[in-house]
Amino acid sequence: SKRQMKKLLKQQKWEDERELRNRKKRKERKQQRREGGEAQNPRKRLRRELTPSSLRLVVDCSFDNLMLIKDIRKLHRQVQRCYAENRRALHPVQFYLTSLGGQLKQCLDEKDKGWVNWKDITIKTEHYSEVLAQEDLVYLTSDSPNVLEELDHKKAYVIGGLVDHNHHKGITFERAKELGIDHAQLPLSNFVKMNSRKVLAVNHVFEIVLAYMEKSSWREAFFTVLPQRKGAVAVSQDGTTILGKEEDSDSDPGTPDQTELTATA
Repeated sequence: SKRQMKKLLKQQKWEDERELRNRKKRKERKQQRREGGEAQNPRKRLRRELTPSSLRLVVDCSFDNLMLIKDIRKLHRQVQRCYAENRRALHPVQFYLTSLGGQLKQCLDEKDKGWVNWKDITIKTEHYSEVLAQEDLVYLTSDSPNVLEELDHKKAYVIGGLVDHNHHKGITFERAKELGIDHAQLPLSNFVKMNSRKVLAVNHVFEIVLAYMEKSSWREAFFTVLPQRKGAVAVSQDGTTILGKEEDSDSDPGTPDQTELTATA
């Protein structure tokens, strides 16, 4: 009909002039920037102000067969959080995701198809011991007798990607010993008194490391990341309580489940 033909012609004209309109908009934006009429994109400005670190943080996904699908989904969300926090950190680390496969990869494919386009991350199907030099590796585990005092930017710190509700206590420590690699725990007990077992979620450990790199203070790093954790209380150097935190509900959706990975004993 004439009406349909007219509509088609109008649509075609709109498409033909699309590039012309875009060029005009770009020209106007440039003019506004020159005149100081448009603020610089804050995201682009932030990216330019970043100082990337040489320190490597590795999430070890080799525990896939030890988790139920509901826990795989929780791990997926924690990995997403790690990625997002690293992207906006002032000192982003070299982020590695190793042993990716099985249920976790399937979850990523189904729930987060854009993961294949993630930037500033190294994703490997291989085990971390096949990707990085053994002498560079330090497994962060709450069962280690070694307390981490400072971060060595030449090292690759491994976080166990396991959500298990304490069904596999000590497994990350045992894995580290089996492979003959260094291991350590974060100095949580030196600064924080907690009612629950000192085991942190994957993203908590990741974020604590990022916060420490920015603030150069473990105390500040812990209480930047853990203010909502149940029973978290700051302690002084002599071990006395100096600051209490309100107890959170275990059902708080913003608090990831505990995992057997890298915290302090």
